[in-house]
Amino acid sequence: MMIRTQVCDLLGIEYPVFQGGMAWIADAKLAAAVSNAGGLGIISAMNAGPDYLRGQINAARELTDKPFGVNIMLMSPYADEVSRIVAEEQVHVVTTGAGNPTKYMSMWLSAGVAVIPVVASVAMTKLMTRAGASAVIAEGYESGGHVGETTTMALVPQVCDATGLPVIAAGGIADGRGVAAAFMLGAAGVQLGTRFLVADECGVHEEYKNKILRATDISTIATGKRLGHPVRSLKTPFSREYQKAEYDGAVTDEELESLGAGALRLAAVEGDAERGCFLSGQIAGMVSKRQSAAEIIREMIGEAVTVLDGAAKWRNT
Repeated sequence: MMIRTQVCDLLGIEYPVFQGGMAWIADAKLAAAVSNAGGLGIISAMNAGPDYLRGQINAARELTDKPFGVNIMLMSPYADEVSRIVAEEQVHVVTTGAGNPTKYMSMWLSAGVAVIPVVASVAMTKLMTRAGASAVIAEGYESGGHVGETTTMALVPQVCDATGLPVIAAGGIADGRGVAAAFMLGAAGVQLGTRFLVADECGVHEEYKNKILRATDISTIATGKRLGHPVRSLKTPFSREYQKAEYDGAVTDEELESLGAGALRLAAVEGDAERGCFLSGQIAGMVSKRQSAAEIIREMIGEAVTVLDGAAKWRNT
């Protein structure tokens, strides 16, 4: 059972499967488990300071000798500092989101760090290609957390056409069918967030896991478009109230921003079902069981091999 692409060779991993860099969730324990299973585990630098990230990198190195990455949210007030730590620690891979990482890329590349930005458009793809990125993650509207405008199905082939770099597809992928579809669209790897939320090694609050396991195909909502950075999460009392406020002309943008402050931590750490923001992709309705990270990856790759092997049945000879 094997699917090997140029992403595996580029990063020294067994399977072309990335674990998403989910804030308050993607820590050293989960990243190490995914890396030990043959994928690429990723630690989220989130909005934490440099000491937190250095501690997480050291913890991951205690748990795995395999490559792992760090995700930097470029809107973080600590983006400059954590970007330097990634270079100093010579982490294998850095992925980026919520901004343009160009100003850090030469520093990372000089340190031998593979730079793989998240892109949501062809224009950003071309910019990152010119700037020297090692690969790109094409993340569609179906994904959890911050989302762009274009669906994975439409985005991935256009990104593949716009660059010669390896493309990792993200958003709406939870099983082998999604993996196989991503490869047919031209991708050389996949990134998953929502399915790894219920991994045994994921330390997110039990209430969060249970909400994912109970979700259906219509359980998510995208809010925050008015502010220019929409976010996909599960439908909860918080998200419904936020949506109401978003369409209330009496609520200022500043008030809307403050309404969401700390809501992800309330969900991920405290499991607050009323005030928490439970980020999730539209694929949540397909996530129905708890497994180890290794079981998730092996099952998904096995399914993808079966689907790809059977694809010839659609040809008329």
